[in-house]
Amino acid sequence: MSRILLPTRKLVGRRKFLGLSMAGLGATLLGGCDRLSEAPQFLELLGSAEGLTYRMQRLLGGNALAREFSVADLSPDFKVNGTHAPDTPEYAAFQETGFANWRLRIDGLVAKPLDLSLADLRAMPQRTQITRHDCVEGWSAIGKWGGVPFSYFLKRVGADLGAKYVGFKCDDDYHTSIDMATALHPQTNLALTYDGQVLPAKYGYPVKLRMPTKLGHKNPKHIRAIYVTNTYPGGYWEDQGYNWFGGS
Repeated sequence: MSRILLPTRKLVGRRKFLGLSMAGLGATLLGGCDRLSEAPQFLELLGSAEGLTYRMQRLLGGNALAREFSVADLSPDFKVNGTHAPDTPEYAAFQETGFANWRLRIDGLVAKPLDLSLADLRAMPQRTQITRHDCVEGWSAIGKWGGVPFSYFLKRVGADLGAKYVGFKCDDDYHTSIDMATALHPQTNLALTYDGQVLPAKYGYPVKLRMPTKLGHKNPKHIRAIYVTNTYPGGYWEDQGYNWFGGS
């Protein structure tokens, strides 16, 4: 998880709590206990444990800022997390036209569903930050990301900021979701650039969500649609037992 500027004792306690939560629940689900995972009582237990993790994170300071670094700290080799580029006819067609016809769909609990072009996104206020990416597989890297502050974006599109969740659908069929508090966090960015250049396909072109307070699997890339909802949306890995909150 991202390095948070908190007292050491509090940080260790948070990590221990999350580690036990992920190890216990994740091992049960990913270990092949299909019969158990289909039982209503177990699903209720899983939901209550996830909710406990969420509440504990908020009590431990869920609005804390992740550390931001200097250019001198940039990793020389930033590994690819997930898909290099979606292998779909639709994405290939977008590539052929330079993404001129690409649109980001916004719907759900918003003032009015709409579709935004890359030019629309680039015309919005931008913020650059150098932060650390932490993957659940055990590696980390520091990169420089630029894009639209997501809190500004949500206000601009008329999102219901009192809603519970924001969900993301991607061109490679990946999907995930976050709580509204994370969506409004000052370091949550709708990233359009990496290291001062147009976002490479391997890092999520044309747009990805960058959250330095979350693990890598919570940072969707190749985003195609964003929706606001009060219904729990789950996610690709979360539906397979990964911790939904995924960070701080």
